[in-house]
Amino acid sequence: MNTWPLRLTPGCDLRTALAEAVRLQLPTGSAFVLSGIGSLGDARLRLAGAEAATCLAGPVELLTLAGTVSPQGPHLHATVADAQGRVLGGHLLPGNVVRTTAELLLAWSPEWALGRAPDVQTGFTELQIQDRR
Repeated sequence: MNTWPLRLTPGCDLRTALAEAVRLQLPTGSAFVLSGIGSLGDARLRLAGAEAATCLAGPVELLTLAGTVSPQGPHLHATVADAQGRVLGGHLLPGNVVRTTAELLLAWSPEWALGRAPDVQTGFTELQIQDRR
């Protein structure tokens, strides 16, 4: 397993910039997001079981970020806190713009490729793992 520290800069969309960095820099085009911290403008999350986005007015602190990035796109969960210390967590949606920094640690392996495909059991697009050995 290889690790890769990555910093995303102010003004970029966290989800989009992360997916693009993985696509361009990693040979498998996929990675696990082990950790992430930083700050965002407004936060856009989809909460458990919800269909619509929930917005938390910023600035907010990015407390945690974890998930996977594959050629079919990222699946990321985040927790954020507002200026009053209220914490909210859920699926990270597009539209989370980095305010000052996003500091991430990714893991990848040339032996494993990650993908996403529809799963008939769950009804969602789920993680697929391909052994490249």
